[in-house]
Amino acid sequence: MIARLHSAAVNGIDGYEVLVEVDMQKVKDTGRMLIVGLPDTAVRESVQRVTSALRNSAFFCPGELLVTVNLAPADLKKQGPGFDLPIALGLEIAIQRDYENMPDACKRRLPLHTDDWCIIGELALDGMVRGVQGVLPQAVAARDAGRKYMMVAAENAAEASVVEGLTVYGVQSLPEAWALLLERERFAPFCASDTGAPEVKHIDFDEIKGQPYARRAMEIAAAGGHNLLMCGSPGSGKSMLASRLPTILPPLSREEALETSKIHSICGLLPRNGGLLRMRPYRSPHHTISDVGLMGGGTNITPGEISLAHNGVLFLDELPEFSRRTLETLRQPLESGVVTISRASGSMDFPCAFMLVAAMNPCPCGYLGDPHHSCRCNHAAIDRYRRKISGPLLDRFDMIIEVPPVAPADLLNKPDGESSAVIRARVVAARLLQQQRYASTGVTCNARLSSRLLRQYCPLTSTQQNILLGAVEQFSLSARAFDRILRVARTIADLAGHPVPTDNDLFEAIQFRQFETHLRS
Repeated sequence: MIARLHSAAVNGIDGYEVLVEVDMQKVKDTGRMLIVGLPDTAVRESVQRVTSALRNSAFFCPGELLVTVNLAPADLKKQGPGFDLPIALGLEIAIQRDYENMPDACKRRLPLHTDDWCIIGELALDGMVRGVQGVLPQAVAARDAGRKYMMVAAENAAEASVVEGLTVYGVQSLPEAWALLLERERFAPFCASDTGAPEVKHIDFDEIKGQPYARRAMEIAAAGGHNLLMCGSPGSGKSMLASRLPTILPPLSREEALETSKIHSICGLLPRNGGLLRMRPYRSPHHTISDVGLMGGGTNITPGEISLAHNGVLFLDELPEFSRRTLETLRQPLESGVVTISRASGSMDFPCAFMLVAAMNPCPCGYLGDPHHSCRCNHAAIDRYRRKISGPLLDRFDMIIEVPPVAPADLLNKPDGESSAVIRARVVAARLLQQQRYASTGVTCNARLSSRLLRQYCPLTSTQQNILLGAVEQFSLSARAFDRILRVARTIADLAGHPVPTDNDLFEAIQFRQFETHLRS
């Protein structure tokens, strides 16, 4: 007789249900276990883990059995060790049902109503249950498939418990898992008082000395979700400003938190014993990162840094030091908010709607235009350095600003800027206006406005049209930069409470593109 249990796996960032079928036959020679259904190496190695765990947990596991395990649907590749626990439980159920001449001391009562369960967990050789990656999307798939209960490792219970409509139990060993299937009423389901990761509170905008222009640019970028490029000498505060950007961003909505947490769950980056992320992610990869590390991919396709920054911030420090090929791969995802990874085995789509914030020096030595240091670079070196950033990539920044060195007097004085909480209140109010305005369009912030919606929600007077056209001609801006200026002006108006952008709002938006001409020259 075949034993059937339900488990789950991950494809992209979404989970899907897997039916674990275990068939057992007694043979005369030495038995073996076969796993079919497109298993990867980690799944095939379940044979050794499952048999050792059963034997070391005092379960009856005779050596003359031919065991066939089928993981359905068989046309989707199964990855990871999460099938260990359902395979072991299914094998023991099959043995208890069908094995003849079993010693009475080894006979066990069989569990009932196993169809209500989704079971996921890796087994240690001694029968302990270990956590696995990707439990959150798998829990969503189990709930959508109609499962009532979910059994996972104790360390994964908090992660799975954020899915509403699913009762989660955490187990620590194979015997405990068997007892839970037999008598669920004796066990208390996992109940977390706080299923969110704690917010980071040790950094704040009020620690920044000087830089009022850059602080204003950061507030506008946060309010509209705009991409921002900062150029300045070493030590001017570019990295410090970028690291504090998440402290003024609005909190994640429930839908955003679930989608973002699913990506981090797949990569094993959710905080241990934590649930949904509450703060928007902030990713800052080193400039030696590869294309695959940034975009995603690999033998077993996994999300890259741009997807880990989904609904948050991707900060690229020392932008010209990145490989030009790597930087150019950002162009399409910045426009679409989705990256498609194609391989011979198929393709997967990962969401990547992030804010791109980057920092660079004005020249290789970093001191071009610095009033306190002399630049040692010749024109050819400066030109090579800046050409690493292509025009199309520059076009995808909504705001390009210069961050000058901090004045010595500001270094001695106490910071007098506003705190992150004060700035964040204005940013949240501006984002709320945008959500209400675009409620019927699916757009969440001004930076995501299409050209058609931009004309509808950001009308220009004849005077403003002349101002904008004059700026485009004077600074030799592209059509894409034209739209990005309008989006920034719409955000400035939202921060000021203006129903439509005023002339001053437009002038301020234009000044955030003026420095682009210095980078192109």
